[in-house]
Amino acid sequence: MGFRLRRSARLGTLRFNFSSGGLSSISVGGRGASFNIPVNRSGGPRTTVGLPGTGLSWSVEHTPDRPAAIPAGPAAGLPNSRRLRPGQLDALKQSLLGVLRQELFAPGSTGVQLWEHGLVSRLLADGSLGACTTGLLVLIETPEAMEGYLLRAQGQDDAKRRAQRCITAVQEASRLAAGRGWLA
Repeated sequence: MGFRLRRSARLGTLRFNFSSGGLSSISVGGRGASFNIPVNRSGGPRTTVGLPGTGLSWSVEHTPDRPAAIPAGPAAGLPNSRRLRPGQLDALKQSLLGVLRQELFAPGSTGVQLWEHGLVSRLLADGSLGACTTGLLVLIETPEAMEGYLLRAQGQDDAKRRAQRCITAVQEASRLAAGRGWLA
């Protein structure tokens, strides 16, 4: 079992919760009812209501309506299984990789133009991109980079998130390259 560090500091009605990675969330409220907003952790805002001293509480996470992890459109064929048995993760990764190559980097597609003309590398060499965009484009700079990124997935959901990020990266690179007049 790993060690956890949890510290908090109050400033008026706000409580700042810290973990070893820095500020993790901000809470409002106190005993009996609180609202927690994540800053540096996964999940959405959470409301908790309880009866102090009894140990009874009720908590609900508020998640905004998000698009599906794997959107409809170019990658509609990505697998969407619920649970994987041991040994099926590698097959899922290969399947996701095959669909990405087939749909996003098919001959004549925008994705293949990005790779053939080195447009992603040109975009990365441009110093005007933000850190988030640069990090996204690095994922698809070369076919090997995309493959390595997807194959490092640790689980089913992680593999799907990584495939989604590759799709987003191609869309962003295409938008940026077209805006510079590099794509026909």
